[in-house]
Amino acid sequence: MKIALGPIQYYWSRNEVVSFYGKMAESAAQIVYLGETVCSRRHELRLPDWLDIAQDLKACGKEVILSTQTLLEAESDLKTLRKIAANEAFMVEANDMGAVQCLQGQRFVAGPFLNLFSVPSLELLVKQGAQRWVMPLEMGQEGLAKILAEKQFPVETEVFAYGRLPLAFSARCFTARNRNLPKDNCQYVCMEHPDGLMMKTRESQPFLVLNGIQTQSALVYNLLAAIDSMRETGVDIVRISPQWHDTDKIVELYDAVINHRMSVADAMAQIESLMPEKGCNGYWHGKPGLEQVAA
Repeated sequence: MKIALGPIQYYWSRNEVVSFYGKMAESAAQIVYLGETVCSRRHELRLPDWLDIAQDLKACGKEVILSTQTLLEAESDLKTLRKIAANEAFMVEANDMGAVQCLQGQRFVAGPFLNLFSVPSLELLVKQGAQRWVMPLEMGQEGLAKILAEKQFPVETEVFAYGRLPLAFSARCFTARNRNLPKDNCQYVCMEHPDGLMMKTRESQPFLVLNGIQTQSALVYNLLAAIDSMRETGVDIVRISPQWHDTDKIVELYDAVINHRMSVADAMAQIESLMPEKGCNGYWHGKPGLEQVAA
């Protein structure tokens, strides 16, 4: 079982991004996804910058995947998508069907936002070039096991195993709206929230996290305790979504459990202090996503 580092969901400065991937180059993650998947207005890094980082990571032995934007809103977004699809150096993760169309005839990764919940839909994309698929975030172990048992074609399976769950995307920028700013003059306020902007209920309970046009779960999805069940189900890759602090330590703990250097109990005890909020794992167990099911 391999570890993949998902694309950064938040808006960090150029120096912070470069420093982060410099550290990740030395991590146990074998696969790294790069690129802006949330908002095209985020301009600290452009495609040539991502390609430079990709080359550096490749030189360090990482498999690098370029991730596409999830919600395409303008012709400029399509131009960037076409440039990503036209690159000949790195495989691409398609996060919407427009990207799939641009990648016709090429090998690609079917991202989690394509919502592949059945064998026929997965087979359709495999026939179009998908070499790997990322299970939809809401799918549980039972649904995944059914698909893997029924499919009659080879394809790698990846599961989003750690991080705040990206739940929805909108044409509106919620972080800007929080400051009474229009989206077109957002002043890039999301950069002030490197792990997203927490929303709480009137009872002061964590509810949602705002990340520009993206809405995330307030709690942190964590399937560290499910490593053995994922392996038994047939999962090839677990994805860790970057967070502002301690992503390298999260990767270390997952690697230690996967390779039997640490017990699940010890790793779970250590990971709690590294998480920006309490954990949840409900979707994997067929429960509401924000529930925490005991191992």
